[in-house]
Amino acid sequence: MVIDKTTKLLSTVGFLGAVSMVFYLYNPVESSFFIPCPFHYLTGLHCPGCGSQRALHQLAHFNIYGAFRYNPLLVLSLPILFYSVGIVIYNFINQTKYRVSFFYNNAFIYAYFGMVVLFWVLRNVPYEPFTYLAPAG
Repeated sequence: MVIDKTTKLLSTVGFLGAVSMVFYLYNPVESSFFIPCPFHYLTGLHCPGCGSQRALHQLAHFNIYGAFRYNPLLVLSLPILFYSVGIVIYNFINQTKYRVSFFYNNAFIYAYFGMVVLFWVLRNVPYEPFTYLAPAG
């Protein structure tokens, strides 16, 4: 059975819509079906993704400050994510293969990876101002 691009796009949009509704309706702080961070559970330290579920709930309610308090890296990475999704949608609509060379540049990839590792280390430093990088609450 061949699945065409339109079916893939619609199923992806439907899946993302369903995930968005779950994060809108249920608060990860109050709901027990959200998976806790295994790295934090085992080590007591915060990984770069710690607080992302709570941040997504805050973003679903348009509370950008609250989302930033849970995971600033996620909030600051959203423009890059939206831009890349926009390019994918543009390519789908216009049937083109447009790519932004910036995303395929090794310097960008290494810089972003380095930023994630630096964020990971700094959010576990127990002194101000680094404590503000750890998830709130």
